[in-house]
Amino acid sequence: MIHTVSFPGLGLTFTLNRVAFTLLGRPVYWYGIIIASGLLLAVFLCGKWGKRFGITEDQITDMMICAVPVALVAIRAYYVIFNLGLYRRADGSLDWGAILRYSDGGLAIYGAILSSLVVLLLFCHVKKISFLAFADLGVHGLFIGQLIGRWGNFMNVEAYGGVTGLPWRMCSESIASSLLSQGLVDADGYQAILDGTLGVHPTFFYESLWNFVGIFLIYWIGKHWKKFDGQVFWSYVLWYGLGRFWIEGLRTDSLYLFNWELFGQRIRVSQALSIVMVAVAAFMLFYNIRIKKRSPESLWVHQVAAEKARLAAAEAEDAVLAETLMNEVPTEGEAADPLETEAVETPDAETVPDTETQEKPEKGETHGNEN
Repeated sequence: MIHTVSFPGLGLTFTLNRVAFTLLGRPVYWYGIIIASGLLLAVFLCGKWGKRFGITEDQITDMMICAVPVALVAIRAYYVIFNLGLYRRADGSLDWGAILRYSDGGLAIYGAILSSLVVLLLFCHVKKISFLAFADLGVHGLFIGQLIGRWGNFMNVEAYGGVTGLPWRMCSESIASSLLSQGLVDADGYQAILDGTLGVHPTFFYESLWNFVGIFLIYWIGKHWKKFDGQVFWSYVLWYGLGRFWIEGLRTDSLYLFNWELFGQRIRVSQALSIVMVAVAAFMLFYNIRIKKRSPESLWVHQVAAEKARLAAAEAEDAVLAETLMNEVPTEGEAADPLETEAVETPDAETVPDTETQEKPEKGETHGNEN
């Protein structure tokens, strides 16, 4: 489907086609291409930055092989769970065909985030890696994927906010029709959006910009001000939670916590989760920075470096010992047996004969081992 989207206050107009191209008779959507591009860039950059956190590229690859399939399920399941009414038939049964039809839209990033945390926790437990150190690195990838992925929402003309007259308002016939059908605007509001005098908040752009600032913030923290493993992770949780709480309040397509209400208003799932995230993250940062004292040696990257140094020293010591044994000069009368060299033990200093002071053997005496 082709949409015309304009930003009248900025003098910008875009003609957007959801379909990028057709492959083997099936459409390939821009949304999928953009999401995949964000994922690949996130993995590439995390691979470059991993050494600062004590994480290798192989560990990142193994983790992604485990996490991506689970995230693809969770990102859809999260949305469906809070919108079950959309996927029920007239008789009340679930329409599994509609549930599995990803091309219809309906994905929730929180599903991917939560599932990735669970998979990472299990992965680190099995591989004996610090979960918090890996999470510090992983949130860089989340920010990158999110700031790029939001432009997939733009191509689909979705994830926008309520009506506004701000200079950067976004207008489209599909937006006006959607707001009218939801009862969010009347006939006059519908026409105002078509005319460009009113529009909606481009919340996809707000979140992309928020995450763009966020990636620079956590990158700086991780490189210049990291006091403990988990600091970057909790900084991500705090920053993203604050931004998502604000932006979610502007959106018109929020997921709601069933039919629960607070102060007469339905509770938005993302806002409720954001409040919890911000509170927990703020406490963890305060406790670990201001209260609990930590040494630099406790960081996982330093533990990994220390273990590598210990192994390298042990290997060097073994190499020196092996070279010493191979080069050892046999005593007079002994023939060096290369097959038995490794088994030769270094004699104590007190038992080594002094060849300079020892008297020469009388005629008929022999040197060497007696058989």
